[in-house]
Amino acid sequence: MKAYVFPGQGAQFTGMGKDLYDTSDKAKELFQHANDVLGFDIVKIMFEGSADELKQTKVTQPAIFLHSTILAEVMGDRFQPDMVAGHSLGELSALVANRTLAFSDGLHLVSQRAQAMQKACEIKPSTMAAVLGLEDGVVEQVCEDTAGIVVAANYNCPGQLVISGEIEAVNNACETLKEAGARRALLLPVGGAFHSPLMEPAREELAAAIESTNFTDPACPIYQNVSTIAVTDPSEIKKNLIAQLTAPVKWTQSLKNMIADGADEFIEVGPGNVLQGLVKKLDRSIATEKAAI
Repeated sequence: MKAYVFPGQGAQFTGMGKDLYDTSDKAKELFQHANDVLGFDIVKIMFEGSADELKQTKVTQPAIFLHSTILAEVMGDRFQPDMVAGHSLGELSALVANRTLAFSDGLHLVSQRAQAMQKACEIKPSTMAAVLGLEDGVVEQVCEDTAGIVVAANYNCPGQLVISGEIEAVNNACETLKEAGARRALLLPVGGAFHSPLMEPAREELAAAIESTNFTDPACPIYQNVSTIAVTDPSEIKKNLIAQLTAPVKWTQSLKNMIADGADEFIEVGPGNVLQGLVKKLDRSIATEKAAI
């Protein structure tokens, strides 16, 4: 069975999506529509912008979403998923690709999500850090024992977990984690504490937008970051999507459940190849590939 997976923030690069724009009239139409919806020339930034320009949350999230969803659309009949999943932001790309959300609605939600998260980041300085080489339980316990707000935020693969929270709390947790034997515990170049309680203002803002958006029955199940199991009920999908901003991304658990449910081939749709690597770290025997035009 084929599982299509969609990347999140961090996969962006200058020139992303230009091959789609140059070879497909449909892609060109969708990119130009995105400029109109967003109210700025995101296509120019995607194709020619600097790394710093692309790193702005209000640009990064729509850019990755556009690259992923337009690629899935251009693939046409070759895009035949038995199941989908998306890492954080990628969940919205997956929901457009499996027909739960219309392209325009998905783009509006991504834009609102990015702006809401940006505002939440500005309310209180916060950060995230990658922790390598420790069991999940050890990392969770250190977070629990550290003063201030710091939580496990991204379960990327066995031995690779991202923590998120207040700057001082994350720094203190990193020192403790190194003492506990972490191979690395390093701060990430992000604007705030995504997937932590500090995103509550963004969750509240996005909840209203999600509730007022039309979600339809999907073409195939989605394995969401919050629940990690196959979901097809639109109201359940909405609930999980709202919870996602303050809850951890349980990617390892989602992949395990997809494999248990029959996935034997993972195709990454969008920029980068991080998700293929995470599948291989979980099970080297699983086939992975990059979606192409």
